[in-house]
This record gives sequence, structure tokens and C-alpha cells, in this order.
Amino acid sequence: MSRFRKLSHTVWHCEYHFAWTPKYRLRILEGNIAIEVANCVRSFSEQKKCEVIELNVQKDHVHLIAMVPPKISISDYMGIIKGRTAIRVFNKFRKLKTKPYWGNHFWAKGYCVDTVGLDSEKIRTYVKYQGAKERRAKR
Repeated sequence: MSRFRKLSHTVWHCEYHFAWTPKYRLRILEGNIAIEVANCVRSFSEQKKCEVIELNVQKDHVHLIAMVPPKISISDYMGIIKGRTAIRVFNKFRKLKTKPYWGNHFWAKGYCVDTVGLDSEKIRTYVKYQGAKERRAKR
């Protein structure tokens, strides 16, 4: 199987590494909240015909490697992912809205994005095992 994907008039391979944090980098992405964030990212990516290659939800940030078709802009994709996950999380975990520091924003402004090129395996390994690395460092 080729690493390239096809649209009607395009052959493409657009793989990106994203990272973003909750507002104030609060360490709240654990347990059911982390599960809900992961489910939302996968669900909304699938709706936009984007493929999640690797996803790692840490306590204070999220790493995502995804294949995003060239017909979807990266800013639109992240707007959908961050915006719709925030709505879902606030609806499912209403106690979060009672905290005065949230306002109507779950995620911090902005995000980090990088293209995944020839070192895709190295980046995938980093994203996949970063949680284990952090746990070992705390011991």
C-alpha cells in the first residue's frame, strides 16, 4: 500500500504533529476527561476525513499526529478539534464551568504544528511513549 492518499484530482501525503494545552496549562486531562478528549479528537477527525495516526493525552497537553487532506486548512482543522472538544467537555463535565478561571474557554489560545517528514517514525515513537518518559522522570 502506498503512503499516498488520493482525492479526485490530488495525490497527497500531509502528515502533521500537533500539540496544544488546556487554559493556564492546568493538569486536568486525566481520567474521564482525558478519555472524552481522545474520543472527541478521533470522532471529529473522522468526520472531516482526517486520519489519526497517533494520539497521546497528557495531564497538561495533547499530542496528535494526523493525516489532514489538503482541502482542509490546518487552522480550520484545529478550530474544529479544539472548539468542539471544549463544548463536549464542558457539557459532559459541568463542574468545570463553575471554576472562575475558565470563562468560556477550555483550551489555551494557539497550538503548535509541524509537518512530519522523513523522521515520521521517530516522531511517532516520541508521541506514543512520552507519557511513560514523564512518569519515569518523576520517580
